[in-house]
Amino acid sequence: MCPGSFDPVTLGHLDVLLRAAAIFEVVHAGVAVNPGKRGLFTGAERVDLLRRALADSGDPRAGRVVVEEFAGGLLVDHCRRLGTSVVVKGLRGGTDYAYELPMALMNRHLADVETVFLVGDPRFEHVSSSLVKEVARHGGDVSGLVPAAVRAALAVRLGEDGSGPG
Repeated sequence: MCPGSFDPVTLGHLDVLLRAAAIFEVVHAGVAVNPGKRGLFTGAERVDLLRRALADSGDPRAGRVVVEEFAGGLLVDHCRRLGTSVVVKGLRGGTDYAYELPMALMNRHLADVETVFLVGDPRFEHVSSSLVKEVARHGGDVSGLVPAAVRAALAVRLGEDGSGPG
């Protein structure tokens, strides 16, 4: 299980998912939807964008990634439903590790779910969904940070200049 908000999916996300698919027979990309938060894209849109990005990647490992939405509840409960006991998380640096370590320990405590950390590709160390959205909102070029389908969806959602529809 490789969970995330994927709002929007970045090339860093794809890197981690495809590398995880080289290690595991099947990787469940869990698009987390928090009903209390309003994302830029709906859960269904994020699932669609992630599926399109994987298909467009041309990478044979992409066929081993199953994309699904999950909302509410604990990650470990979702892992139980799927019958998986491993969570894969990508790390861009020490800050990510400091954030992810307590959750990994709690997941192990609650349900014997282990966490495997994959060190992200240094080319994407500075890339986060939040920064991509901020750059796009201000009309910046996000090519090289997100897949083409995401870049197009951002342009439609935010308008070419980042000001939004209309």
